[in-house]
Amino acid sequence: MTSASMPILVAIAALYNIVVFCAYAYDKAAARNGDWRVRESTLLWLAVLGGGIGAFVGQRLLRHKTRKPPFHVVLPALCIVHTLLAVTTLFAPEAALAAIRAGAAAIAGS
Repeated sequence: MTSASMPILVAIAALYNIVVFCAYAYDKAAARNGDWRVRESTLLWLAVLGGGIGAFVGQRLLRHKTRKPPFHVVLPALCIVHTLLAVTTLFAPEAALAAIRAGAAAIAGS
């Protein structure tokens, strides 16, 4: 990973987390209005796939999904993991890439 690609990676991650935050905001508005909702599994997958920070911020600021069992445990954990991954990627990109490859290999091997 080159230093030139780092701002692009940060921008993509930030944009994705904004999209996830907006999904939580949309679901909160739909809950208030009695409209069609976003599935809980979709909200969780958006968080797992890199949007943990946006989901956690959405949960806290919007007071949404704060009492649901998977959300009140999973979102803070994902926020911590994604924050650590982001900091590691910024300060030690090669170590982060090695960790991602090891994780992908472990998932593929099981």
